[in-house]
Amino acid sequence: MASATASSVSFTSLSSSLKKNQVSHLKKVSVSFGGKSFKPVPLRFRVACAAKPETVEKVCEIVRKQLALPADSAITGESKFVSLGADSLDTVEIVMGLEEEFEISVEEESAQSITTVQEAADMIEKLKE
Repeated sequence: MASATASSVSFTSLSSSLKKNQVSHLKKVSVSFGGKSFKPVPLRFRVACAAKPETVEKVCEIVRKQLALPADSAITGESKFVSLGADSLDTVEIVMGLEEEFEISVEEESAQSITTVQEAADMIEKLKE
């Protein structure tokens, strides 16, 4: 796995219709470091809010309970509800369990977009702010 560290990164748009810091339909990016160029590669960004580890762990416990999974089942922030065997009704029950445990209210629109433990933990952190 490759990694790069930089003190600054900037995007320059060739289109004048884009606003500053806005990227539209960017499919590939070329990178060069110290005169060495790298071929264009598909561009994938993952933006994640770092929910507190204790929030992620509590969400894991609730998911494990709602899906009646064994205590030793491996559930992480990246675990997808579907991969753990949850159907749409299970997901609704998970969200209801989260609402009760964290004393929050999740809008139906937001609830339908949650697919992973991390997304649920991030949403909780955001709602508790």
